[in-house]
Amino acid sequence: HISLHYALQNSQYYHDANGVNDKESYLLKPHAAQVIAIFCMLGIDEGKPGLINNFIGTGESKTALINNFVQIGTGEGKSIILAVTACALALFGFDVSCASYSEYLSCRDLKSFEPLFNAFGVTDHIHYGTFNQLCERLINDEGDVRKLVEHLLLSGEDRKEEQTFFNETARTTCAKILLIDEVDIFFSKEFYGSFYSPAATLRHDIITQLIDFIWSNREPRLTLNKVRGSPVYRACCNILKGWDSLLDEAIKDMLRDVYTFASHSYQVSNDKIGYKDQDSISYNVRYGYKTLFAYYHEHEQAKISDESFKQNVFISFQIGNFSYAEVPKNKIEKNVVKEDYHVSKYTYIPSLFGEHKLAFAEKNDIIIEDESIYFNALKTEIDYKLVGRTEGTKRAVLVFFDSIKSLKEFYESVNFAPMKSAAIVMTEENSFAEKESLIKRATTSGQIGLFTKSFGRGTDFASFLSEELSEETQIKGRTARQGGCGSYSLVLCEKALERFLITKNDIEKARKEGSFYPLLNSSRNRFFSTQYEDSKKYVADAAIQHKASEALIKAVKDSDIITVKEMLCEQNRGTDEKKCVRTMVLMDATGSMSHLLRKSKHAVSTMFERINPFWRKITLPTTLKCNLFFMEKVQPRYGDGNEAIEVVLAYVNRELKTYDVSQVILIGDAPPNTQREVEEKRRNSRHGTNSETSIWPYNGENYWKNTKLFSRLTYFKDELRQLRDFNIPVHAFFICERAEQSFRKIACATNGRCEKLDINSEKGSDQLTNLVSEEVLRNIGGSKGDTLVDAYKKKFSKSYTAQIPFF
Repeated sequence: HISLHYALQNSQYYHDANGVNDKESYLLKPHAAQVIAIFCMLGIDEGKPGLINNFIGTGESKTALINNFVQIGTGEGKSIILAVTACALALFGFDVSCASYSEYLSCRDLKSFEPLFNAFGVTDHIHYGTFNQLCERLINDEGDVRKLVEHLLLSGEDRKEEQTFFNETARTTCAKILLIDEVDIFFSKEFYGSFYSPAATLRHDIITQLIDFIWSNREPRLTLNKVRGSPVYRACCNILKGWDSLLDEAIKDMLRDVYTFASHSYQVSNDKIGYKDQDSISYNVRYGYKTLFAYYHEHEQAKISDESFKQNVFISFQIGNFSYAEVPKNKIEKNVVKEDYHVSKYTYIPSLFGEHKLAFAEKNDIIIEDESIYFNALKTEIDYKLVGRTEGTKRAVLVFFDSIKSLKEFYESVNFAPMKSAAIVMTEENSFAEKESLIKRATTSGQIGLFTKSFGRGTDFASFLSEELSEETQIKGRTARQGGCGSYSLVLCEKALERFLITKNDIEKARKEGSFYPLLNSSRNRFFSTQYEDSKKYVADAAIQHKASEALIKAVKDSDIITVKEMLCEQNRGTDEKKCVRTMVLMDATGSMSHLLRKSKHAVSTMFERINPFWRKITLPTTLKCNLFFMEKVQPRYGDGNEAIEVVLAYVNRELKTYDVSQVILIGDAPPNTQREVEEKRRNSRHGTNSETSIWPYNGENYWKNTKLFSRLTYFKDELRQLRDFNIPVHAFFICERAEQSFRKIACATNGRCEKLDINSEKGSDQLTNLVSEEVLRNIGGSKGDTLVDAYKKKFSKSYTAQIPFF
């Protein structure tokens, strides 16, 4: 009945086909394979006649839906299968969430099937959205958590009023089903092992005046005591009755971020401050109070309107870290991972259209070139792909890049200049309407489309190697769709393969053997295996914070004011200005260090968890604060021989002018640039183009002289000398032997520690955690530092490598 109704709703295609021989094919009827997929998802294929009766409550069967995985080929009608399944489940009384990684795809599908849901009266029980939106719905299932916290903070001690507000915001719930589209994305590092962190916001005229006071009086340096002594502070305490301790924690963080907001990367568009989030720009992400003061700064520059500025001035309090991996596990009956989510059935649906007519020859359709001629190779491949199968015709060519930066570099290059007039460009920065228009144009004859990889689940050829085989399979499946012909090829830059630990020698050996694919696939699989093992550790750590966050929400709903105060203050602990012990960790972010950057996220979060009991024992007035957002956004890219260690050391020396720095931890796999290399790399570097002339006017010193930090040429020894003069030790941890000699000298020059870090081993993450933890404890402990380190080693450390003595 559901499929028939959908066909009737879209029968205009059938009626418009009068006089066409195959008019029947214009009816949107379900294929047998699609019906089977729906039956599998509903469990009808289990051969248990009481199952449907159990759904509607008329039978005696106690059988429940089982967790299962159904694989459907790309372009085989997955959207309609999900929509019909969701509609059926909603009619049986379930609340259905259809989750996707893409806001664009979620909005598109909801718009397509909303008339169907309206016809059956189930619109209120079917929810399309991203994984973030899914988390939001489930967290707020028994009432809007943000409003509950906000009301609690502003309602004083009136518990009766609070309970009334909770009763009003709570909503009736029913059994839930989760349908995940593109399930492999859910288990990528962006979600699996990561957090969704909602925050409550407080807006009030007095609060705005307090923030104005901090912004206006930031120079000379403002302190917490000075803020406390102001009339506006006392006025804030009057409106936040009993919550002045939480207000103080917020002020501490504002006093930190008002001086550092310019250092984080944000985008001003649509009259808002935004950040990249999957295939779009998110405007509801906040980076502490850095975002707040970015609004102040951009408003002063007349880039943000008065109305937008007013809407975005508030103080906020984090109310938990909810693990993406835990949210479905705790709240939903249908999930997909065998070990954690107890999936008991896997179904593969064969193609509706027979043999897949994809042209991809592993020996001939993979091109790997040096960076110097890479753009030319891309342009040549586009020329080749444009030629149609019929003489005189042209094909559409879609090219996908791993980042906006690499896309724009190619788009503005001299190589692509002759093609720019025939090209469209789509990135996360485009609006929904722009994406709709560009996608319609993308497949027209002779059209060249350049896209970032978040739209790359469907392409003609890719300019990057996918980290997961599932993504490559999706890309292949999107071309040669529905029985049509298509092709797939890879055009790769040598340096981009460093992240998979593929060397130039490996590439040349594969070139001689006549096939790159075995090398690429085996290296990619090893990379994925390492990432997955790390992700499992992150999931375990995230589960602890998830449970604590659930306990906080329960306390809010129970109006347990004492517990809420304690947990909110702990969750939002500000940076203590009395004694800030600051450790700066400098990590190489070139392609070969992908493993390090992934492990560092786990290492930093685990480090603070481990060292807390040790530093609290000596009542140090230091508040340890960690922001993992920055590491989440860092994408390892390329690299060129020796590394720019002089740049990161120069950054430390610049920070010393504003903040105290206690020690530096340096991690890398290559020696620092020589003085000659610094000069050559500055002279030959490329950082921007002129879109009209397609030349590089911002190269070399023309670029560097306009930067705040690197306007003058510097050398790592010069920067190291300044650190030594300030008695700041640099602890150097090398990953490759070729970096050992220079790293030893760096550590020796500053009385630091030097040791080999075996980051690519199974134990690499623990070793990184221990190395950093020990040096932080040694530093914050002062005279008792070695005692703290000894105690830490007894509890956590294991011997992975021989200890290298201090210099």
